[in-house]
Amino acid sequence: MAKEGQLKAYYQQGIVEAGCDEAGRGCLAGPVFAAAVILPEGFYHPLLNDSKKLTEADREKLRPIIEEEAIAWAVAQISEGEIDEINILKASFKAMHTAVDNLKTKPELLLIDGNRFTPYLGIPHQCIVGGDAKYASIAAASILAKTHRDEYMLQIDTEYPHYGWKDNKGYGTAKHVAKLHEHGMCKHHRKTFKWDKTAVG
Repeated sequence: MAKEGQLKAYYQQGIVEAGCDEAGRGCLAGPVFAAAVILPEGFYHPLLNDSKKLTEADREKLRPIIEEEAIAWAVAQISEGEIDEINILKASFKAMHTAVDNLKTKPELLLIDGNRFTPYLGIPHQCIVGGDAKYASIAAASILAKTHRDEYMLQIDTEYPHYGWKDNKGYGTAKHVAKLHEHGMCKHHRKTFKWDKTAVG
């Protein structure tokens, strides 16, 4: 049983569970990333928590620990173009499905951060609102999704430095939106996302 404030190790004891989470759903630019993580029984790290509650330094510290100690982990991404085609919610679920596809160990239950999910054929799932702050495997998935996505955004920032992606990671900050007004969208922007609040329609 988890102590107060401590992440739970499992939802259902005795089966192989994979925590799943995404990163970048609300961004104006860049792919959406998702991760699936199966942690060993008894895995514990004092820093482990929802990635949004951690500093960038702590996330980067945890990433190699999770990748080394996990029974299995995988990260997947869905491109901006596909997000525009199928919508961000479906793209987020597809990224999670792809991450689960790539796990070297097949889980018996998926723990999904959030309140909705498209069922993965052959594996039951449990949606948990705020799951990344409740279950260790989902927290680990949130960290891998976030750090892998941040790494990607730093790479494409070198191609388009004026949008400030190294700092905003594609989110709609005031600077990012100002630069969109100045330069317009580039190939990495999600064309279906509304960023110009002055536009009619």
